Amino acid sequence: MQSPDARQGGVFVSFEGIDGSGKSTQARRLAAALGDRAVLTREPGGAPGAEEIRRLLVEGDPARWSPETEILLFTAARRDHLERTIRPALAAGKVVITDRFADSTRIYQGTARASLRPLVDDLHALMIGVEPDLTFLIDMEPEAALARGLARQSGEDRFETLGADFQRALRTGFLDLARAAPDRICVIDGARAPEMIAAEIAETFHAWEVA
Repeated sequence: MQSPDARQGGVFVSFEGIDGSGKSTQARRLAAALGDRAVLTREPGGAPGAEEIRRLLVEGDPARWSPETEILLFTAARRDHLERTIRPALAAGKVVITDRFADSTRIYQGTARASLRPLVDDLHALMIGVEPDLTFLIDMEPEAALARGLARQSGEDRFETLGADFQRALRTGFLDLARAAPDRICVIDGARAPEMIAAEIAETFHAWEVA
């Protein structure tokens, strides 16, 4: 957990999970529950420049970019997001809730392509240097999550089209990351009704705040 000075008076919460896990829904629910206290954002995106980069990353052919180029694009988007949205909101004492942050890059580009993890970590340390105070990892079976993600037909399915084996590797990576950072990452069972999941997340968040 970061010191109050490091997070500038606010609270920084991220939601993570494989594609179709329901993390976006739960991020919205927590933000709605917190009302004016919350700033809801997302990655890649969350700021005008970062949203432009988002379209380059989540649309098009799966082989559109090399893994190294992907990492650079994600880092550029995250830096813009940090400067223009996250830091100002934290300085104003808000609860910043982001749908994905650096853990996604660690897993999608760093675990699924293990040789690139040192590059992911080096760029994060150099250009970002911030971790969420609290992360909710929404965990569910890859096959069910993949079916849900593809059914959305959002046009932002570049990673879903890489298939179930890729999603299984991602899930393993996220769970390994949670075991390595148990003080920050809370694993939530996503194979339940959204209302039940939201209630557990709200209870966990409020307990964390008063601890």
